[in-house]
Amino acid sequence: MKKIALSLGILATFWLNAQSIKTTIDLVNVKNDKVAVTMEFPKMKSGDVKFHFPKTVPGTYSVDDYGRFVEGIKFFDNKGKEIAFTKVNDNTYSLKNAQNLSKVTYLVNDSFDDEMDTSKHKAVFSPSGTDIEEGKVYLINTHGFIGYIDNMQDVPYQLIIQKPTDFYGTTALVDQDKSESTDTFTLANYAKVTDSPLMYTKPDYITFNAGGMDLVLGVYSPTGKYKAADFKDNLEKMVIAQKKFLGDMNTNKKYAIMLYLSGGEGPQIKGFGALEHHESTSVVLPEMMPKEAIDKTITDVVSHEFFHTVNPLKTHSEEIHYFDYADPKMSQHLWMYEGGTEYFANLFQIQEGLITKNEFLQRMSEKIANSKNYNDTMPFTVMSKNVLKDEYKDQYRNVYEKGALLAMCLDIELRKLSNGEMGYRDMIRKLSQRFGENKPFKDDQLVDELVAVTGYPQVKDFYNKYIAGSEPTPYEKYLSMVGVEIKKQETPPIFWFIKDPNQTGYNDKNNTFVFDESSALSPFAKSIGFKATDEVVALDGKTINIQNVQAFIDYSKTIKEGQNVTVTILRNNTKMELKGKAILDKMTMESLQFKSSPTAEEQKLQNQWLTGKK
Repeated sequence: MKKIALSLGILATFWLNAQSIKTTIDLVNVKNDKVAVTMEFPKMKSGDVKFHFPKTVPGTYSVDDYGRFVEGIKFFDNKGKEIAFTKVNDNTYSLKNAQNLSKVTYLVNDSFDDEMDTSKHKAVFSPSGTDIEEGKVYLINTHGFIGYIDNMQDVPYQLIIQKPTDFYGTTALVDQDKSESTDTFTLANYAKVTDSPLMYTKPDYITFNAGGMDLVLGVYSPTGKYKAADFKDNLEKMVIAQKKFLGDMNTNKKYAIMLYLSGGEGPQIKGFGALEHHESTSVVLPEMMPKEAIDKTITDVVSHEFFHTVNPLKTHSEEIHYFDYADPKMSQHLWMYEGGTEYFANLFQIQEGLITKNEFLQRMSEKIANSKNYNDTMPFTVMSKNVLKDEYKDQYRNVYEKGALLAMCLDIELRKLSNGEMGYRDMIRKLSQRFGENKPFKDDQLVDELVAVTGYPQVKDFYNKYIAGSEPTPYEKYLSMVGVEIKKQETPPIFWFIKDPNQTGYNDKNNTFVFDESSALSPFAKSIGFKATDEVVALDGKTINIQNVQAFIDYSKTIKEGQNVTVTILRNNTKMELKGKAILDKMTMESLQFKSSPTAEEQKLQNQWLTGKK
């Protein structure tokens, strides 16, 4: 019986390989910073074929056109003869009478090297991008390396990574061979391919179990400043708290974190953050950050991505479940997917004792202030559905501000209605039980489902007013229910390049200030034609020195209304000057504070809100 079972196993493996798309990524023979990819196909069912690279991928909300990083593409039949094709656009190739199509080969450039040049295309967000640095690191977000054929997205993929023998691949995937020079993985379909990032570098990783879940953390630190072990204690503490907070909503048995620290002689990048996947996340941060700042970012950002394992990765609409990589249709519900997830990433920290009550209020206060930089009357459902369009994409970052606040107010509303027995987390738990990873809901019926799982028709009123409607959310009203008041204070007018100075980043190679492309520009910046993608080199001839950055900031504070100002910038690596008269932002700062004498009902609801206890 044992011998027969072994033979059947070999036969099954042969059958699977014959029916799968064999994809080889060659990390050994890298030439001119380009990686060769070969895809071998099972027999075609149709003579007319369209081969695609993704226009965008789940978890990102921008048009990235990953096919633009591909060159030298060739298609071959089963006799090794090239097949003619038509390039439809950056991402799509059309082949006629290609029933004998057997293989495609091409070279992939990385997106990191292109990130500072936005003259032709918006930069790819770094954690969803790709990096190829021979002998150092390969960040393989698979959607940037691997394409698919129409109507074959559900065919299994056999992924083979040819790698240097002294490199280690951080991934949640399970290697199926014992060779030191290749890693082999089997993936159920193309969706699983794009859900499975890998990072190859010289070994620097740790593995441990936290809360019943096996974790691997792989780190790339270009100067060797940090090691994976440096972050273990903080990460372990965070994951245990998250698992406790989620309870039965999270069923992950394993999770992989790829931490890419940029710096040294590596590429210039600025899109710091993370991208979620079912069993992993890719994280990009600057190596120059102090360890305490990286620990805090891991707690805030990586926890956000981990909470995505609940929503939208395992509870989502049909638009996400049947994602169209070539012509994506977006869901209306970023308020829940991103906003609710961001709320969880803060709520779990107060409920599990990682931050204090006042720290939690400070975070919510900052979100209220930041949300005012966006259009407060734009319906969130409309913005979400159309987020890939130019007229809406600049509002996207509000999902982390107002989106989280909407979840907070809905949390308070539910607790008020239920006398503290039900909150936002309970609603999401019930929604995940009603649907799940393989059962999507209809996008336009979500609010009815929320009413069904909570039993409160008032949820629909909240949704229609503040999420699908144009009515600004009355934060003061909801916070008052939990014994919190808003204190308003006029601040001196300030001069800066973007509305929220806290969103300013630093490029240590150019000694410049940089900004996220979706940062809201200040009135002054708009008046001089400044772009969010510009890098600030100097202000009135005063350059930026990270060792004495306070001197630059102090000078900016001396600038008066109407003063002539010259800003030296880098735009697409070209230095230029922008001149104009200073415009100072007049701001009203709002801070949250606990009422000194809350009512008994307010105090009770506050305790339930901040502890999660009934």
